[in-house]
Amino acid sequence: MIGLFGLAAANMHAQAAEAPANTTSPTASLQLISLNADETAVKDDMDNLSDIADMLDAADASDDSIDSVADESALTDETGDIDTAIPLEVGQVSLNAISPETLKTFVAVVDLVRREYVDAVNDEELFNNAMSGMLTKLDSHAEFLDAEAYDNLRAFTEGDVGDIGIKVAYQPAAGYWVITEVINDSPADKKGIAVGDYLHQVAEFKLDEDKESNDIEQLLTGIAGTQVDIVTSKAGRRKHTTTLQRNNSHPQIVEAKLVDGIAVIKLPAFQNNSREKLLESLINLEAPVSGILLDMRDNPGGVLTSAVSVASLFMSDTDVVQVKSRQSKSRTLSTQGKALLESLPVVVLQNRYSASAAEVLASSLQAQKRATIVGEVSYGKGSVQSVIPLNDEQAVKLTVANYMTASGGKIDGIGVAPDMMLQGSESTWEQQALDLLKERALESGVRFVRKPVEKSQAIADNVTKL
Repeated sequence: MIGLFGLAAANMHAQAAEAPANTTSPTASLQLISLNADETAVKDDMDNLSDIADMLDAADASDDSIDSVADESALTDETGDIDTAIPLEVGQVSLNAISPETLKTFVAVVDLVRREYVDAVNDEELFNNAMSGMLTKLDSHAEFLDAEAYDNLRAFTEGDVGDIGIKVAYQPAAGYWVITEVINDSPADKKGIAVGDYLHQVAEFKLDEDKESNDIEQLLTGIAGTQVDIVTSKAGRRKHTTTLQRNNSHPQIVEAKLVDGIAVIKLPAFQNNSREKLLESLINLEAPVSGILLDMRDNPGGVLTSAVSVASLFMSDTDVVQVKSRQSKSRTLSTQGKALLESLPVVVLQNRYSASAAEVLASSLQAQKRATIVGEVSYGKGSVQSVIPLNDEQAVKLTVANYMTASGGKIDGIGVAPDMMLQGSESTWEQQALDLLKERALESGVRFVRKPVEKSQAIADNVTKL
């Protein structure tokens, strides 16, 4: 089990590359039982139970990789492990415990779709859909990852955020949000979403004229590889729900600018290298810095340990977040290393789309009175997801723990309340935050430069390049 997610975010550990390739599918021994075309899909008798029993026996065989490979820790940092092993009472439950009638009904439905659905559907697609449905019914963050989604989640740790490839605009004459652009070969395009379709709902959020374009964009955007349900319709026709993966990915850049000696840093998400990118952005300013405005508006979260690493730039020897799984006691993650930015005053700017790992950082800085949080109440997402590879191309993203503030305060469903609510258009918030920070800015700033490379090391590097 690898990875630690924010708003559906991933910490892809080196173990992903080191794990031995799984040359056979974990379900290779399972076979679909075909029902005769002239039989009723579900019967009261037990004609097929012997075949079902054979299938169950095959699934429980000792060489079944799902049963024989133990789960590993959801956390992969160096300070310890959270035990997420399958509980003994669950791990020993045989597949034969499934009701034969339930399994028989499932097989009957598959056969019915094979024979009667308007379009031909292959068995692999049916079973992928079945696995996806099983997971998404658990919660909105659990999901089955096909090859494309799995690749995108791995790419996210290097800086990718994704969308479904559409643009929308509100049309007062129609009274609906209307899709105005569909990117070729995007997830939306592949599922038949077209220009002119009405967009009624994104996830659990119903759309009306009170929404803003930025609201819709942020609802559709998230960590590359995660999925979202949208409700659309053709004009005057029945509404339809479509599950789409945010596979239209684009790199995220940590941007920094200097305003009256204050560094304004836009942190769009938390990847493995966010700490290094933040420091690099300060170095590239090539000027003294008297304070930091950390803009985390629309930040969907990401790698949880990355948020702890960024917190370590501002605080030393400080608890950041508590993580609690079902099988273990609460565990606290703390800052590590030297707090390079400890002397600089900080203001954090957040909005209602700042989520997960962004909320972890904001709440920890707020609790220690290390920063002033301004904006509006954040999203309120407090669960941890891990990516569990099934083979080289497929994985399951599963909610394995909840997290809270370092003091035990709840984040999920509540969010982080700012120290100061900002009013007016969000386009004015940056200036409001800057005005607040200027009152606390250092008289003489701090300049960040790269350490000089030792001469001997520089020679060694040059030799290596020859």
